Amino acid sequence: MSGKIVIRAYSLYLDDESKPEEAEYHFAYTIEIENGLAHSVQLLERHWLITDANGQRHEVQGVGVVGEQPHIAAGESYAYNSGVHFRTPLGFMEGSYTFQDADGNLFDESIPLFTLAMPHLFH
Repeated sequence: MSGKIVIRAYSLYLDDESKPEEAEYHFAYTIEIENGLAHSVQLLERHWLITDANGQRHEVQGVGVVGEQPHIAAGESYAYNSGVHFRTPLGFMEGSYTFQDADGNLFDESIPLFTLAMPHLFH
């Protein structure tokens, strides 16, 4: 394959939905997927490893993302928003997506580790 799939993640702490006094910390995140390949692909499955600051790990596998299995044309991007909550003010997510190319070949792309943190947690 020429080029590559680029995956970027952005997180946001949801202060209005969080209840730190009850150890509930809510976050939104946006994932952008850029298809730098010379052909279109379809995102078929997701696999997430979600870890809080206590080392509690939750694994999520499923079909598509946010109810979709998007087709991403060569040179195009796809973005979606989702959310997660933790019992700690700090957490991490990483994983992979399974894609299919126009010839039916399956391949996985890693989702780089990203941090979800309550603002001002680090100085």
